[in-house]
Amino acid sequence: MEHTSNYSSKKQTSQKTYSLVLLNDDFNDFDHVIDCLVLVCDHTLIQAEQCAVITHYSGMCVVKEGSFIELLKYKKDLTLFGIDLEIR
Repeated sequence: MEHTSNYSSKKQTSQKTYSLVLLNDDFNDFDHVIDCLVLVCDHTLIQAEQCAVITHYSGMCVVKEGSFIELLKYKKDLTLFGIDLEIR
């Protein structure tokens, strides 16, 4: 007779998901923002262009989602290029 347990042997952890938000500014041009999103966030050219346009017209755009620590790394890298972001 085989015994089966109702409990999983793997520990399931619930991790909160955060958003890395690109904020509109008056000093970075579209090409610079697009290049940075492609380089740092591994966006395709189309994704980066869409994020830049959405940010321009609505003031912000979510560019990445994930754990706080993961997004902090992206934020630090993009900040070095003068991009204005926040983690929410």
